[in-house]
Amino acid sequence: MPLAIFDLDNTLLAGDSDYLWGHFLAQRGIVDSEEYEKENLRFYEEYKAGTLDILEFLAFSLKPLAEQTPETLAALHRDFMQTVIIPIIPPASRKLLQLHRNRGDELLIITATNRFVTAPIAEELGVPYLLATDAEMENGRYTGRVAGIPCFREGKVQRLHDWLQHTGHNLARSWFYSDSHNDLPLLEMVSHPVAVDPDETLADHASMKGWPVLSLRGENVEVKSGEWNLQQDEH
Repeated sequence: MPLAIFDLDNTLLAGDSDYLWGHFLAQRGIVDSEEYEKENLRFYEEYKAGTLDILEFLAFSLKPLAEQTPETLAALHRDFMQTVIIPIIPPASRKLLQLHRNRGDELLIITATNRFVTAPIAEELGVPYLLATDAEMENGRYTGRVAGIPCFREGKVQRLHDWLQHTGHNLARSWFYSDSHNDLPLLEMVSHPVAVDPDETLADHASMKGWPVLSLRGENVEVKSGEWNLQQDEH
């Protein structure tokens, strides 16, 4: 069964859930608004520029999880889903996922954003498999530290490789959809790389390679350039 792999932030979502979670915490007064917002924006700009120190960012972004009880975090996340995330799920994203379901493909989201933030989003989208950065837990509480390999850049490749070995899946006839040049290591590995509302670096790379470019920001999946045809890979 072919894999259809999807980045989450700015791909299936019309926004970045990691950045928006930090903004949400600041708005709710869970973290110091001015200082946290400044650092949150700095890390986001570094991510877009391809200069992010992922371990420095995770020390920053996972700290609030360690400062709240699981019950408080769960309540906050329910509010976050309803007020922030569901409004930025484009109808076209749900349609694209359904197109792959109809083909019988296995759906997987792979994201650098931590599992606490992203697991409920994957559930909302009906995607059964999720590879995300894992936050360490001890005695039922988050510690503020990362567990294992961050699911970022080359770490995504390693995490996917480990998952493939564990599950018995493979990348034959696989698809990967992403917006970010940070995902080039994984885009180069799959049978069908697709740039979705790409950043400038990825757009240039996709043009050079002849990869299809899609937009999911409207009601329907829009092919911006290249050839995108799910029928080209018949089962």
